Amino acid sequence: MITDFKGLRSRFPVLERKTYLNSGSYCALADSVKEAINNYMDDRLLVGANWDVWVMKNEAVRSLMAQVLRAQPDEIAVTASASAGINALASACNFTGKRNKVVISDFEFPTNAQIWHAQELRGARVVHVHRDANGYIPLEHFEQAIDEETQIVAVTHVCFRNGAKLDIAGIVELAHARGAKVMLDCYQAVGSMTVDVKKLDVDFAVGGMLKYLLGTAGLGFLYARQELIPELTPTNSGWFAQANITAMDITANRPSPTARRFEAGTPAVVNCYAVEAGLKIILEVGTDVIEERVRYLTRLYMDRLQEIDWPSITPREDERHGPMICVRANQVAQLFARLTEQDIVTSFRDDNLRATFHFYNNEKDVDAIVQALLGHRAEFRP
Repeated sequence: MITDFKGLRSRFPVLERKTYLNSGSYCALADSVKEAINNYMDDRLLVGANWDVWVMKNEAVRSLMAQVLRAQPDEIAVTASASAGINALASACNFTGKRNKVVISDFEFPTNAQIWHAQELRGARVVHVHRDANGYIPLEHFEQAIDEETQIVAVTHVCFRNGAKLDIAGIVELAHARGAKVMLDCYQAVGSMTVDVKKLDVDFAVGGMLKYLLGTAGLGFLYARQELIPELTPTNSGWFAQANITAMDITANRPSPTARRFEAGTPAVVNCYAVEAGLKIILEVGTDVIEERVRYLTRLYMDRLQEIDWPSITPREDERHGPMICVRANQVAQLFARLTEQDIVTSFRDDNLRATFHFYNNEKDVDAIVQALLGHRAEFRP
């Protein structure tokens, strides 16, 4: 079956006006996602407090997210953000025993590192895995850091700074062999590639809906492996985390037997409308198809960058990069502004200009940014 990428692209109106290469910050808005938000507003005007529908929307997000991750709905918590999910998980960890070590990497988004460092007040010992001379983090560095005192390895799938993808399967194998659990931050990967939590064998996974999952800010997820859920009781909690939400019981904390125990208070209802619509698009296209499309576009972009003698700093091998391709630049904020003036939407971190690709991008987008960079090369290339 041939995927109609041209037809899919037409569902994202911003692409008619701009070269949008910023899905790693915030996805392009799909027509059906906009319509879903409008439907929420219509429901508010017609019905008011439409709680039955709102709860159904929250459960729809749980079910669809489970399908994306190849997990079960009872293994998914619908959270306010990736940070909320990590905080709930961290609050359920006990750092008073021998296994008080948390291993993170130099590639982490700040929230992941900051939350685990915050657990130092509860006895956690946080260890960083550093890059090698080439700027990558090889598996050997994780092997040196993970030991029998490690409780959890909390690592990103794709680095938000440079687009590098870690060897998650190798890290999981190392961690499990030494009795440690693994939490995967797949925010910069899920939706742009297949993230099968069962094949990866991760114990937990977190992310959010505003990037490659085509939703909006204000909603995230936490996956927890079914058999681990009963042994983890978060102290970060709320009424939606309870076994019986409608009990309104103020006499005790009775957490849900499912991953819902990692949730908190009232969900962001309007966000559920938008996220449901976005996830339906991802499943309609298929994550395997999306991954193949993104791989094609990122390869093409890296080839074109070589041609203009401004090569990417992102690892070239398919297994070492995701949808984000970065180039080093002098005065990167000014380069970003110049591209914005040309209706080319990118982003930057550190001294790296980030172009992030999704299935709705095409060869014309690649050509537009390459030609623009060629025009700015003399001024901004290091």
